[in-house]
Parts: sequence; structure tokens; C-alpha cells
Amino acid sequence: MKGSTADPAVRDAAVAGLFYPADPQALSDQLDTLLLGVAPLSRRPKVLIVPHAGYVYSGPVAAQAYGSLGEAAGAVSRVVLLGPSHREWFRGLALPEAQAFAAPLGVVAVDAEAANELRERSVVLVSDVPHRYEHSLEVQLPFLQRVAPEAKIVPVLAGEADPAEVAEVIEALWGGSETLIICSSDLSHYHAYRTAQALDAATAQAILEGREDLTGEQACGYKVVNGLARVMRERGLQAELLDLRNSGDTAGDRSRVVGYGAFAFHDA
Repeated sequence: MKGSTADPAVRDAAVAGLFYPADPQALSDQLDTLLLGVAPLSRRPKVLIVPHAGYVYSGPVAAQAYGSLGEAAGAVSRVVLLGPSHREWFRGLALPEAQAFAAPLGVVAVDAEAANELRERSVVLVSDVPHRYEHSLEVQLPFLQRVAPEAKIVPVLAGEADPAEVAEVIEALWGGSETLIICSSDLSHYHAYRTAQALDAATAQAILEGREDLTGEQACGYKVVNGLARVMRERGLQAELLDLRNSGDTAGDRSRVVGYGAFAFHDA
């Protein structure tokens, strides 16, 4: 399958067949279904917050984010991917040594120039270990391959990092219209449906207000989102809620749900 290679410079797909289809045709069909009918925004966002669960759960919400880009996504040549590390603890932010990421729809190259820029920063750790089995960035790749097929990526995982450190990385790679920034995060985890709705509504409001005091109870990617909040305030970004649902809305079971939000940020 295309998600696996024998090349040590390529990070193999870890959750293809689990979080999303490993078969390229089945994956393409699912992406078409998820993106069908999503209306683009009148202005392409500079930053998106996108969930990262299995597509059956968070795919409809993620599609609202990616579909908001519309045809303007074709002009994106670099995507900065920031997400939480679920499996490995480390200090700072982790950039992989890998030069590309494999996925069922093909291999996505890492932007070497941008990676070299980050390597010079003391807050950045260069290691493949945190990335090896992490899903928070990988699940974004098929969507990106569909909406911005020519784009290279800068995959960055947040470990124990404060908002200023995350903001430093975002600012370093801010770029111009060629750059899109994706912050990967789910919201609350494993509450009853109504409880999750209330918790996630409060978290969404905090994100829209640019607060950088979110906790892990509110969002698993809170370190990335808090760093984005600092950039949002400093740059005067305009935030917009695109979708707010949970797994009880998308996959049926409402006894123990996970929350998902899609947000767009416009460069003022």
C-alpha cells in the first residue's frame, strides 16, 4: 500500500486502516463524501483548527474546515502542521528527521527550507520518535492531499511547551499567502452527550476570544491552541467557528463522547 515504504527517510503511515481507509480508492470516496456540499468561505483562512479522530467520528467536522478553503487552497504550497503528542513525553516541540510522510494517496514531502529554519531554534527537538506512531498530524494528510495536492508540510508536535514557545514556531513559519497553518486538536473526552455539549461550547468561546488558558480537560491539543491564541491576539486575527459537534452527533453513541470543533482564523 502507498502508506508504507522501505525508505528510512519516509515516515510510514501509522493509522491507515484504523483512523481512515488504507485503500486509496475507499479513502478518496470517503473524502469526496465528507467534502461534498461544504461551502468555501469568501476569504481563505490563514489558520485552521481541525480535529484528529477517526474519520467516522470527526471527519464531518474536519471537512468543514478543509472545505472552507475552496479553490484558493490550490495556491497553498506549504502547510505547517501543529498537533499534540499523545504517546511520547518531551520538552518543547518536535520536528522529524524524516524528509517525507507516506499516506495511502501518496507521499507528502517535508519542506526542507522551513525545517532547517526550525532546527536552529532551541525550543525545537529533531527526532522521529514522537512522530512514529502519532495520529494527530497523520490524519490531516489525506484531506490536505485532496485540497492542496502540491503543498509540502512542516510537521511539528508539541510536548511540554508553553504558549510563547508554540507562538515562536508559528511566527517563524507564518509566511505569506503560500502558507497555511493547521492546528490539530479534539475537544472534551468521554463525557455524556449533554455535558460534552456544554463543555465544548465554553471551550469554543474561549478559543474565539483568544484565551490561552485552556487545559487538557478542554482540548487534547491545548498547548498548540494556547500558542495560537497568543498569535491571534498579537496579530489581531479574526476567529470564526465553522462547526461544533461530538461523536454522539456523528457516530451515534451518546453515552461517552469526544468533542470536535472546526475554527478558521483570518489574517487581519
